[in-house]
This record gives sequence, C-alpha cells and structure tokens, in this order.
Amino acid sequence: MGRGGPKQAAVLDVGCHSALLTVVRWRPGAGLEPVFSHKVRLRLQETVDRRGRMREAGIVSVQRAVAEAMAAVRGRRRPTVFPFATSVIRDASNRDQVIAQVARATGTRLRVLPGEEEARLAYVAARQWTGSERRPLLMLDIGGGTVEIASGRGAQPRSVLSLPLGARRMTRDWFPGGTVASTRRLEEVREYLGHALSAVPGLPVAAPDGSVVACSKTFEQLALLAGTRPRRGKPQTGRQLTLSQLRRWIPVLAGTDPARGARLPGISRHRAGQALAGALVAEALLKACEAESVDICPWSTREGLLLEHLGVVSTASRHDLPLVG
Repeated sequence: MGRGGPKQAAVLDVGCHSALLTVVRWRPGAGLEPVFSHKVRLRLQETVDRRGRMREAGIVSVQRAVAEAMAAVRGRRRPTVFPFATSVIRDASNRDQVIAQVARATGTRLRVLPGEEEARLAYVAARQWTGSERRPLLMLDIGGGTVEIASGRGAQPRSVLSLPLGARRMTRDWFPGGTVASTRRLEEVREYLGHALSAVPGLPVAAPDGSVVACSKTFEQLALLAGTRPRRGKPQTGRQLTLSQLRRWIPVLAGTDPARGARLPGISRHRAGQALAGALVAEALLKACEAESVDICPWSTREGLLLEHLGVVSTASRHDLPLVG
C-alpha cells in the first residue's frame, strides 16, 4: 500500500471447513476491494468427539492452517491481522486448550466472538451491502453450530440473537451420516425447529417495508441449488431464495445421500452432509420470521469486522459484548 493510499484491514477467520486470511481495502464507490487472500482447507467437524472435545489431530490441523496463512502474508506491507475462530472452536469443551496450544505453536492467539457479536457484525455487513440506511432490516445467518439473527433500522441492530440450531449441530443430533431415516423423522425435525423458534422471546419478524437478508454459505448454496439467478440492480451475487423453493428441494435432499448430494448444483463436497439440515433450518427460520424470501448477501461476520476496522462503519453505538479467549 503506497503512502496516502486506501487504508487496508485484515482478518484470519478459522472456521469448521477452512482458515481464510483476507486483506482488503475500501474505496468510496467501489466498496471492499480484495488485496490478498489465502485459504487452508480444514475438516474440523471430523475431529470433535461426542463430548464436544476437539481431538489432538484437530488442534494440530488448526496450528498448521494458522501458521501457513500467517506465513503467506509475512513480508507484505499489511495491517495488523485480527485472528478469530467461529463456533466449532468456540463451542469445543476444551476451547481454552485449543486456543492456548495454537498460540504457543504459532504466536497467533485466536479470539472467539460470542454468537451475539457474530450476529451484530453480520448485520453491520448486510446493512452496508444493501445500501439502505433507515429501512428495516432482518438478517439471518446459518452457521455450523449456531444460527444468528439480528434486526434494526440503523447501521447497528436493535436486537441480536444466537441460537444453537446450526446446520452441523442439527446434522449431528438428528441426521447421523447426513441421511434421514424416514419421512416421520423429517417431520419430527420440523416440529422441533418450530417449537425452538416459537419459544424465543422477541424473535424478530420481517417488516412489510423492510429487507430480509441471508448471510451464510448455507443460504448461498441453497439458492444455487434452487437455480436462482442474480437479480438486476443488486450488487455482487444478488440472488434470492424463496420459502416455496426450499419446500420443493427439501424432499430431494432428504432422498439424496451426501456422496450424491455433492453432485447437486451449488452443493459443495464438504458441506453436502449438512445440506438437508441447513435447508430445514432455513425453512423454519423463514416461517418463524414471517418471510417469504431472502436476498442472499455475500458478506457476513468477517466483512463486518473488516468494515469496522477500516472505519467505514462506526463502532460507537455497538453492543458492549466482550471478546472471549
């Protein structure tokens, strides 16, 4: 970056499927511009035991991924990297051990954001992406371990929620192996999700004059599966997913094992096993939040962090949610 050039920001996002280092800059009128990125594939879902403890193999794979990502950017003129881990590490029963061991081995200490802070940051990103300042916005994000929901009218949300209904968690608890045993099981999961969401105090619903935006790979892949095309006038992906499309595709996913599911349009190999659970959670969310459709936003928590570190979005009015780790 040259002197007087655009400011840069960097994050290292360690999730279930990858560790992604991203360096971006902000140009007014152009938005977030990529400067450098480096991705290391992970399969952490396979290294967590039934007690929720990450095995040594998983910890070592995180160490290697963090070391490789940081080495890839070493020597470049860059800002300080903000390293954080998502729910697969946050929810591990030996989380402190994982973070400490990775820090000793790499010199990089991963931060863990509370689910509510992930929701807030995803809302910040979605608000910037939509480009509408005061219009009501409902943000939905299906992660591996949790679901994040946020709503509001301004640059910062008025309400944030994090619920233990993520696609990976639901697959583990209800669909071992990524397959469904019977139609009855499918309805049991729908009933469970419906009850879980209806019991949430203050669950936001879509406003008649507002936007509903989905910020996650789960929603994005479901939209690709449904064959939705980018909408005219929308920045970046601009795809939309409807409740009726979800209901048409859920029986297809229920009748498809993960190996064949990975060959379906939009479904990646490493997420195929949790595609059915993700679709059921998406369906339940839209129904509970009284939304017939969602716009697919390519930005989420990572971009929210980048926007705040760049100073594009003020953090003055943000929720006082401490970082853990």
